[in-house]
Amino acid sequence: MLSWIDNHCHIPPGEDGDAWVEAARAAGVAQMVTVGVTHERSVEAIAVAARHDGVYATVGVHPHDATDGTDGLAELLSAPKVVAVGEAGLDYHYDHSPRDVQKSVFAEHIALANAHDLPLVIHTRDAWEDTFEILDAEGTPRRTVFHCFTGGPDEARHGLDRGIVVSVSGIVTFKNAQDLRDAVNICPLDMLMVETDSPYLAPVPHRGKKNQPANVVHVGEAVAELHGISAEEVARATSFRAMEFYGLGSFG
Repeated sequence: MLSWIDNHCHIPPGEDGDAWVEAARAAGVAQMVTVGVTHERSVEAIAVAARHDGVYATVGVHPHDATDGTDGLAELLSAPKVVAVGEAGLDYHYDHSPRDVQKSVFAEHIALANAHDLPLVIHTRDAWEDTFEILDAEGTPRRTVFHCFTGGPDEARHGLDRGIVVSVSGIVTFKNAQDLRDAVNICPLDMLMVETDSPYLAPVPHRGKKNQPANVVHVGEAVAELHGISAEEVARATSFRAMEFYGLGSFG
């Protein structure tokens, strides 16, 4: 069985999360990164990671909740199995928080990642120009990923020029996502990771259902088809990149 890493998911606490992890293991998903989107959810992610071998946590505030600020995040970074800052960034599609607040809070996350030499997990939607402008102004952390990448080849190239890894979600399997597939095509395999963003964005053939980390296998298979290589090669390359990116090898 191939070994995969779901580098971005949101595993619920308790028995539901336990079932997700068990199903992922059965599907060949060896490791998972469960992602914080608020202070409370970051604490929850830390607890989920502590509950399971091979599950790690991130700490951050989603742009939807940017008005909550970053108070208390720095203290969480020292918790066991915290491997990154984020997800953080800009979302101009929904604008749930004022754009000036989103920009300020995004910059604070970048500063945290740089100060602690931790990876930065970015959510950006309909905000590419400002995203790159802020990264350039603040200094792109040496390990940065565009999670659930939704841009096209131009956005991918701008990211790759800055050393930013592209993380591919189940959107790559959607019929209306040709720009994304074109972007994945031009990304070197060693600059790609795969994710589910569970419980959202279930890939074909599970579209419309609640997503789970086990489904990252379908994302990897879609990437393999686009690159004209085997799923085994994609599993090996994306897992190596995720382990190196998040420093998972240091956890044993």
